[in-house]
Amino acid sequence: MTFDAAFSWARRHVAEHRLPSAVLGIADAQGIVALDVFGQVATDAVYPLFSITKVLTGITAARAIERGLLTPDTPLSEALPEFGHGRDDIVRLRHLASHTSGISEPPLDTAVPLRHELLTRGRDFTAGTMSRYSTLAFEGIAALIEHATGTTWDAETRAWAASIGATGLTLDHEGSVDVPDAAAAGLDIEQFRATKAPGAGLLGRAEDLLRIGSELLRIASGRGDGILSAAGLAMMLRPLTGDIPRLDPYPAERGQDWGFTMNLRTRAPGLIDRDAYGHGGWAGTEFWVHPTAGLCWVLLTNQAMRPGVDADELDNAVVTGL
Repeated sequence: MTFDAAFSWARRHVAEHRLPSAVLGIADAQGIVALDVFGQVATDAVYPLFSITKVLTGITAARAIERGLLTPDTPLSEALPEFGHGRDDIVRLRHLASHTSGISEPPLDTAVPLRHELLTRGRDFTAGTMSRYSTLAFEGIAALIEHATGTTWDAETRAWAASIGATGLTLDHEGSVDVPDAAAAGLDIEQFRATKAPGAGLLGRAEDLLRIGSELLRIASGRGDGILSAAGLAMMLRPLTGDIPRLDPYPAERGQDWGFTMNLRTRAPGLIDRDAYGHGGWAGTEFWVHPTAGLCWVLLTNQAMRPGVDADELDNAVVTGL
């Protein structure tokens, strides 16, 4: 395997100041096969993962489903009886996990506690009838996890991750890589950090995500270490959005579906290999698994506004490195 084109892509974007820094890593089912750094950071630098957090929280919820503590059909009101007053529909775990709950979305840096936002925001559309990207919905998933397991979403997530050596996941920003253009992009980064959002708040190292991606590849081949069963992973990869209307920022032309917290790039026009799942993050972080190709890749970076940066180019360069 040679991934020269992929690492050249990262090197070029940092050298041309499109990205302040980058850690790029690639893994297969046996483990990490390539890892390099560009800019003034180390390979073990801790970055804010932003929405990659959604996949990790989703795995935690899927583990609770496997233990018979939840089902995808569990109503949010089971954990929060006060939720949904004034709604004539039922918001279920599968709606929260597939961006189809219809809950109105606050800004990422809301100063209002997320649980209060969840209970008071109201509805944009009937659950299951449309898809609009939601980070607040993951506060509902966190509530269901905590109700079912008696443990917080982040403690549960860090526990299973540590069992496969992904020990760097944290909510602590001390010593982490900053996002220099956060304010210019409209985000109060300190206020965002205070939310500790279960859909966007985790930080971690490239190694952590590569270990998780490698484990997901092993699960698919029946050789996983136990963080999920093959059936549990298959559930997470089952499309849940079909052909319902897609609202910004993921309109239909982006060519993706939502699984159980997984972004499924089944129709992405820019990809060579569309058998891909994972998630990206607000400041340019990327975590993608290609099961047919048998590899996953991670890009950690820290630039909110990224003109001239197309992560599909990197995905294609990684896949063709085989």
